Amino acid sequence: MIAIIDYGMGNIHSVQKALESMGAKTIVTNKPDGIKASDKAVLPGVGAFDDAMQELKKQNLISALTEHIKSKKIFLGICLGMQLLFEESEEARESKGLGLLKGRVKKFENKDNLKVPHMGWNQLKVKNSACPLLKNVADNSYVYFCHSYYPKPSDERIIAVTTDYGVDFTSILWQDNIYGAQFHPEKSQETGLKILRNFVNL
Repeated sequence: MIAIIDYGMGNIHSVQKALESMGAKTIVTNKPDGIKASDKAVLPGVGAFDDAMQELKKQNLISALTEHIKSKKIFLGICLGMQLLFEESEEARESKGLGLLKGRVKKFENKDNLKVPHMGWNQLKVKNSACPLLKNVADNSYVYFCHSYYPKPSDERIIAVTTDYGVDFTSILWQDNIYGAQFHPEKSQETGLKILRNFVNL
């Protein structure tokens, strides 16, 4: 069972529909028990870092989420859900992140006539082809992004894929049982569905 964590900040139903099209059994939950009862968890996210952390706290989901990851169960963070794993964000004025990964979240610089937010299709540059999410995913495949911030891990060894948008930023990360995608696989057509299928099959 895959728990899709509903804390009011994500494209919950599009993620659920995409996973179920891969044959996955899912539950949409905002309860700690729903996370604890599942083999895998997905934390989607759209919106602001502070708001997301406040919602996770309000719904008492942080300890269950942390326990899930520390017990080596499979976890996928999508977009803001990936950023929340880190220690802090330049976007946040009040909240620290979950601190499950070392590093911080940075804002794109508005330079070289690049618009912020980074919105639309861009390419994946594979750095670590051993990452299980990348099975049958070709280098330079296109996926769909919508974000103004990106994570900068302290440990570059967890960077599986980068994407160029004025800076080479982390677009897929992998550390043990933790996976993160800065783009939206549920909106990334064939490539995104391959990545989600690989996640389901872990």
